Amino acid sequence: MADVRVAIIGGSGLYSMDGLRVLEQRELDTPFGAPSAPIVLGELQDRQVAFLARHGLGHRFAPSQVNYRANIFALKTLGVERIISVSACGSLRKDYAPGSVVIPDQVFDFTRDRPRSFFDQGLVAHVGVADPFCPDLSRTLADGLIAAGGTVHAGGTFITIEGPRFSTRAEANAFRAWGMSIIGMTTCPEAFLAREAEMCYAVMAHVTDYDVWHLSEQPVTVEMVIRTLRGNTQLAQAAIAEALARLPDQRSCSCGHALKDAILTARDSIPPETLTKLAPLVQRHLS
Repeated sequence: MADVRVAIIGGSGLYSMDGLRVLEQRELDTPFGAPSAPIVLGELQDRQVAFLARHGLGHRFAPSQVNYRANIFALKTLGVERIISVSACGSLRKDYAPGSVVIPDQVFDFTRDRPRSFFDQGLVAHVGVADPFCPDLSRTLADGLIAAGGTVHAGGTFITIEGPRFSTRAEANAFRAWGMSIIGMTTCPEAFLAREAEMCYAVMAHVTDYDVWHLSEQPVTVEMVIRTLRGNTQLAQAAIAEALARLPDQRSCSCGHALKDAILTARDSIPPETLTKLAPLVQRHLS
């Protein structure tokens, strides 16, 4: 199946896509290991798309165990240029209520134990992520949510914690004091890896709870998260379909040129095995 330009990464509660006409499944391997699950290829809104369950079939992988590099690399080798990420999140603001959806424009990486880059051996690249989410794709995703009838907040900072535990009240209050808007466990390093792979990346973050800071609300639990996600699954699928219908064929953002001036290592100093390993990412810049 050729010309797969758009991928959907489903987080907690979204393990498949209604309306997706499945054409095939690919079990891929990468230099970074296997992706979380077989990648489903199909058609949605007359577009060829790829779908990947971030946590694996049956939700087998905790946030720190997800092989983010393998997931993004595998999608890159399929020709994907844009990624729509669907994630659950807790709200750190009163006005971002459970049941609403946030399209964040900033991210704060508070993780500790995850590989964050493809460029860690033999090839150095410093990719700019001042604005970590693609503004064009984020805007289209917000428009799709509005058309699907969702309550949407455009903008906000998404802090990613290590997990898998939820925050303490002290941590949640500190994050609020820092100006964070929502909290989750998977957006980093996913967003950074997508930028290194020169792919557009935007997040549809479904607010499931008020984390633990809101004293008049119950502290977050798994049951609370799943209950809200079940109610939002239909919205997520409808919003993605609406967004795909609005998505232009060609990109006009700068995401597709993120490596243009980012590679510092001299071409003749890069080990041959590193060149082979990272060819899908860097070949056009080093030829």
